[in-house]
Amino acid sequence: MASKTDFHKIDDYLWELPASHRGEMHTAVRIIADDALLEDALGDLSVEQAMNVASLPGLAGRVVVMPDVHQGYGMPIGGVMAARIGEGMISPGAVGYDINCGVRLLSSSIVFEEAEDRLADLATALYRNCPSGVGEKGSVPLTVDELDRVCREGARWALRKGYADRNDVDRTEEEGCLEGADTQQVSARAKERGRGQLGTLGAGNHFLEVDVVERIFDAPAAAAMGLREGCLALQIHCGSRGFGHQICTDYVQSFQSAVKRYGIRLPDRELVCAPIDSAEGRAYLGAMKAAANFAFANRQVLAFHARRSFKEVFGGTGIRWQLSQVYDLAHNMAKIETHTIDGRREKVCVHRKGATRAFGPGHEGIPLEFRPLGQPVLVPGSMGTASWVLLGTAGSMELSYGSCCHGAGRVMSRAQAKREVRGDRLRGDLERSGVHIRAGSLPGLAEEAPQAYKDVDRVIAAVCGAGIARKVARLRPVAVVKG
Repeated sequence: MASKTDFHKIDDYLWELPASHRGEMHTAVRIIADDALLEDALGDLSVEQAMNVASLPGLAGRVVVMPDVHQGYGMPIGGVMAARIGEGMISPGAVGYDINCGVRLLSSSIVFEEAEDRLADLATALYRNCPSGVGEKGSVPLTVDELDRVCREGARWALRKGYADRNDVDRTEEEGCLEGADTQQVSARAKERGRGQLGTLGAGNHFLEVDVVERIFDAPAAAAMGLREGCLALQIHCGSRGFGHQICTDYVQSFQSAVKRYGIRLPDRELVCAPIDSAEGRAYLGAMKAAANFAFANRQVLAFHARRSFKEVFGGTGIRWQLSQVYDLAHNMAKIETHTIDGRREKVCVHRKGATRAFGPGHEGIPLEFRPLGQPVLVPGSMGTASWVLLGTAGSMELSYGSCCHGAGRVMSRAQAKREVRGDRLRGDLERSGVHIRAGSLPGLAEEAPQAYKDVDRVIAAVCGAGIARKVARLRPVAVVKG
């Protein structure tokens, strides 16, 4: 175990635990945090899990941990690692069960005061049109062959089918499609779970949220994104549903034998892995990309239904109800990228688990209109708290492999939140504060109570203080749909 005194304080928002702290570690662990957030991270097994990741073979550079970190499966949620191509590993547990869980933000010109009296109706329409909850079926049932096409094409499938416009695809990470998805590496069980779930929100921390752009910090960047102070915006947070979960489950099981076959010594069995260049590693990467593309298409279909909901409520009122895509990006993914590490350009497999891509200005992977600014970074809050829109920086490329935080980060487990928070009381409190709530389950609502999460503003201060992001806008929730 590690304590605060084991960390070297580099500056107010950057701490390092040296590789010498434990004999099995091959590289150091860096945590982006202030003093209090570091102490939060030491309150569960997050740091221990990061040390385990640092003990995997073939890493390039340091393991990086975000300020919203909390304990996860194998790798802490909020962890980033880069594995060298050729000698490094790929690990399903370091990607996560909800492959390409991510966030999509859409902007509008709807002024809050003009829409305030219709927000309850909007929340109801969103809840009705966007199926949510465990096992819920979607509006786009797929044959196995059509599911394969979704998995190969991602958001481009949705564009071809009329669920997207060109701007949606252009303003999605990787244009909504990872090349090399291989559905032959996906089990029949995963396909069966995924066939009926396209266009569904799911449960847990997934949500649809209507926000007001409360404050703008960077007017040119906000204008490029279509964000207007005092106007409504919409966030969609979900992933690959049971399809991605089953793929992770399948490969966690199959990699147990791969570890033995390749003689890999693991500090934790939850970090089962295989060499990236092995048959097993390539199979997982192909299946993971299939799940990622499914998730891109899933958020796109939900955006289609969200637009339909806005039209139902505001159409014919004289209010311009149209929603424009700001950006869509993932926070559970492994991607092959090139980074400068210790002064040398290297091709690596960057695992971001509960961390989001945050490329700096000039990167060719950013849409042209954002390229001079940096990549949009979306950091949602927790129903009653603020969300943030940021930009990636040159600092993120130097410190964190072009990565940033993905949310506030839990301080209570879901079980603890359900013990300590009454769902009906929470719903009442949120409604009285001006947040319209539609939820399928009061215990599920309690699991995601704002008090179960860290202070998102403090998390944002840490990533901006460390120089891996800069502020564009702060959003305030006014309507939330939960599974």
